[in-house]
Amino acid sequence: MAEQGYRVPEVTKIVGISYRQLDYWARTGLVRPSIRDAQGSGSQRLYSFQDLATLKLIKRMLDSGVSLHRIREAMGTLKALKEPPLGTTLVSDGSRIYAVESPEAVVDLVKGGQAVFAIAVDRLWTDLQGTIAKSGRSKGRAASAGGA
Repeated sequence: MAEQGYRVPEVTKIVGISYRQLDYWARTGLVRPSIRDAQGSGSQRLYSFQDLATLKLIKRMLDSGVSLHRIREAMGTLKALKEPPLGTTLVSDGSRIYAVESPEAVVDLVKGGQAVFAIAVDRLWTDLQGTIAKSGRSKGRAASAGGA
């Protein structure tokens, strides 16, 4: 059975990014579609739910003022982890991004009065599931990797 996925128009709507952003991120390797990448003119990319969660995380970091360069570094670190990022909380001061493993680590970051923001990956995942459910997209209606 073919894995189910999301086409570019759905991805841009669900994640809240433009086609140009999604295309650039795919071409530069920030987030490539894990189900089916473009195979030349006229072919369609097909993204997994995990890809959507990664894209949503990147969008949240951009909206919080983190530079794309820093996001690329952070995503490289997250990909290198042996464990999936679920359960991870990311904290940033706008220039650096930290994966927080305990409340004490956050206290150390803000001890000197540094302003930070946090993104809980579990919450992002749940929000994304809700967004997809509200869009009327059910698993039975998902595009399959083999279909048009």
